[in-house]
Amino acid sequence: MAKISIMPREEKFFDLIEAGAANMVRTAEALKELVNDWRDIPEKFHKITELEHAGDSITHQIIAMLHRSFVTPFDREDIALLAHSMDDVVDFIHSAADYMMLYKVGKPNDRVRELAEIILLGAKEVVAAAPKLRKKSGLKSLLEHCIEINRLENQADQAYRAALVELFEEHNIADVIKWREIYESMESATDRCEDVANVFEGVALKNA
Repeated sequence: MAKISIMPREEKFFDLIEAGAANMVRTAEALKELVNDWRDIPEKFHKITELEHAGDSITHQIIAMLHRSFVTPFDREDIALLAHSMDDVVDFIHSAADYMMLYKVGKPNDRVRELAEIILLGAKEVVAAAPKLRKKSGLKSLLEHCIEINRLENQADQAYRAALVELFEEHNIADVIKWREIYESMESATDRCEDVANVFEGVALKNA
């Protein structure tokens, strides 16, 4: 009689999580390119939109696999939260770029470029941390990335507050409304990146 093998699809889960993290980095890089080189704006925005769609696809694959799997490499709730948090980072990056297009703002200032750099650094920490979920031996060092992501989120909060102060001092009310939406989307991207770190930390503490 042939044996029926019911094996957890662990490798596929990890592959998709790492793909989601890599997509975060590509999207953050595309945002940085947009705000640092304010040319060919529609083409750069289109690239961010395509990456946002790719992130949605990865998230859908993870959630679909959760519904099909009897066994998961760690808690189902953590996998779902991780997938959605990574997707949210990409969504907020896309929202920031969308507002720039919608409001036809001028060349981004230093605060926008600073926030874009922080988002990218946080995404790079996520992509460096994600492979460490695969083995129990990597979970302890995972916490180091969580600490750095938390530090970057605090840095983003400071940049966001400074940006708002400068905005109200130097701009008319119409510009205040436009740029505040952009700043809030970028700061929210760093918040969701911290949410990713919180899931990593929880997984590490529960499984180390």
